[in-house]
Amino acid sequence: MEATLKRFTNLALASLLIGAIASGLLAQGFGTEWSRAATVAHGVLGLSFLLLVPWKSRVARTGFRRRRKGAIWSVALVVAVVVTIGSGLLQVVGTTSRIGPLATMQVHIGAAVLSVMLVGWHYVRHPVRPRTTDLSRRNLLRTGGLAAGAGVALAGWESAMGVLDLPGSERRFTGSHERGSGNPARMPVTQWFTDKVPRLDRLQAEVAGRVLGPDDLSSLPMETVEATLDCTGGWHSTQQWTGVRLDRLLGKVDGVSIRVRSVTGYERRFPARDVDSIWLAFEVGGEPLSAGHGYPARIVAPGRRGFWWVKWVDSVTVSDAPAWFQPPFPLT
Repeated sequence: MEATLKRFTNLALASLLIGAIASGLLAQGFGTEWSRAATVAHGVLGLSFLLLVPWKSRVARTGFRRRRKGAIWSVALVVAVVVTIGSGLLQVVGTTSRIGPLATMQVHIGAAVLSVMLVGWHYVRHPVRPRTTDLSRRNLLRTGGLAAGAGVALAGWESAMGVLDLPGSERRFTGSHERGSGNPARMPVTQWFTDKVPRLDRLQAEVAGRVLGPDDLSSLPMETVEATLDCTGGWHSTQQWTGVRLDRLLGKVDGVSIRVRSVTGYERRFPARDVDSIWLAFEVGGEPLSAGHGYPARIVAPGRRGFWWVKWVDSVTVSDAPAWFQPPFPLT
């Protein structure tokens, strides 16, 4: 019985980790309403980890009593998982947005990546291969009970935040907290981890082969659109953005994707069919963009997470490469 429980616990933890990473990536990658399911699944999987702690502690105590070589890596894994779950819970509650010099979400993601690496190393050293007997009725009942318990815990957690009127009770469906809506000065300034805020003194962007400069702005068909910037750093902000829609800027698009590049080298590809729902913006809240928010021009892409909103735009070009021909998340 003890061996069976140990095996179930180890396999369950590995499966939960894979599921948590997958659901986390989906929740981070999409800004549409349906991503709520991924966010909820991520929460259920994370709480399932907590419910497995009593079982895993029994397994771990046995291993530590034997003083196996490499126990330090097991301790490191425990610490990484605790930090991952703890920072995730702090992010949900929303009472603090930072842990030391880092954003809470940065700590959560960093600890999760470290956990994956340590789990991989752990399973290389102590492989646990699936067997047909793992699908026994007893294990299926355990799995169902674990999922049900985590679901009830998540519902209770959400209800408690509402009763206590905590910031987390008003999270967006992506899990992000509102920051500075209607007031660009209060909107956080963030950029991809490899980027630094450049200091540019004027607009000079290549758009479909022609150079767009300050003197061209007055002739562009400008419009103002309300859109929500939902950053993967765990915050969202709704602002009034003024700019020109890409279909009006590019005209007829003879290609399958639109490649937008920043002066920093950061870039994203958009499907050509979306040109009528993406803007090249020059102002926010009726004022020119600040350097931190992308001056002189940035992309506004409603319904997409913040890493699609390319800042400090240097070029907008039509490409024959498909939009999916890029990493799902920027690498640089």
